[in-house]
Amino acid sequence: MIVVAGESLIDLVPQHPENPLGPLAPRLGGGPYNTAVALGRLGAPVAFCSRMSTDGFGEALVAGLRTAGVDTSLVQRGPEPTPLAVATLAADGSAAYAFHMAGTADRLFELPPQLPSSVSALALGSCSLILEPGASAYEALLRREAARGVLTLLDPNIRPALIPDPNAFKARFVSRLPYVSLLKLSEEDAAWLGGTPQEWLREGPRAVVVTRGGEGLTVHTARGAEHSVPAERVEVADTIGAGDTVNAALLHRLAPHPEALATADWPSVLRHAAKAAALTCTKRGAEPPTAEELTAHP
Repeated sequence: MIVVAGESLIDLVPQHPENPLGPLAPRLGGGPYNTAVALGRLGAPVAFCSRMSTDGFGEALVAGLRTAGVDTSLVQRGPEPTPLAVATLAADGSAAYAFHMAGTADRLFELPPQLPSSVSALALGSCSLILEPGASAYEALLRREAARGVLTLLDPNIRPALIPDPNAFKARFVSRLPYVSLLKLSEEDAAWLGGTPQEWLREGPRAVVVTRGGEGLTVHTARGAEHSVPAERVEVADTIGAGDTVNAALLHRLAPHPEALATADWPSVLRHAAKAAALTCTKRGAEPPTAEELTAHP
C-alpha cells in the first residue's frame, strides 16, 4: 500500500478566467489529496493520512477519496474549517493561489501510530510541510517511515506566500533530504530553492525528477544517469493538479518494486507520468485520469 500524507483543501477556481470578479467553482484539491485521488483512479492500493474537517467541505473531500478507492482509515477528523485556495488562471492555464489556512484542520495533524507493515511507499509535500504545528508531525512521519525502509517521495511544491522565512525553510528542506528516496519538484521550485539535482542527490535521494511544464520531465539519478521525455501535447483547460498526478504516476510504477529507483526503466516511467499529467490538464480543476482513460489515450 502507498500512503499519501498532507493537506486537503477546496480550490476556488474561476469559471471565466478572463473575468476576475466572475463566479468561482469549488473543486476538491490540495497537492497530497490530489496525489491520493490520482493513485486511487490508477488502481493503486492507497491510503490518505491527514486531519480533515467535519464541515461540509470536509465531508465532500472524504467522499471524494472514497469514490476514488482511497482508504480513509488514517484520516483524523476535527471541527476546524477546511483550508481554501483561491486560484487565478493565466492565459496558458497555469494557476497561482491565494491561501486561507489560519486555524484550519490540517494544521492540527498529529503523528499517527506506526503505519502497517504492508506500506511500501509514503508521499508528502506542499503546504503541510510549511505550516506548524502540523509540519513537525508530518516531518516526524517522514523520518520514522524512512528509517524502516519505506520508499519516500517528497514534493516541496513551493508556496512562497506561506513561507515567512525563506532561508529557514530552505535549510529545513535540505535537512529532510537524507530521509527522501525520490525528490520530485518543478523547475520553478528548483529555482526558488536555489539548488541543483546533483547537490540534492548528494544529501540522500536516489533520484530527482524535475517537471518542466510544457517541455516535459527529466530525472537525475544517484548513479549519474539522466533521462528526459517531452510533454504530451493536449488542449489545456488548466494545469491544476498536473504535478500531483506526476507524483501518483511515478509511485504507481515504482512503489511495487523495492529496488525500482535503481533498476527503473526511467524513460517508460516518465512517459507514463507525462501522459497522466497531460490528461489532467485537459479538465478544469484537479481531475486526474482513471486507468481506463490513460489506456485509451494514444
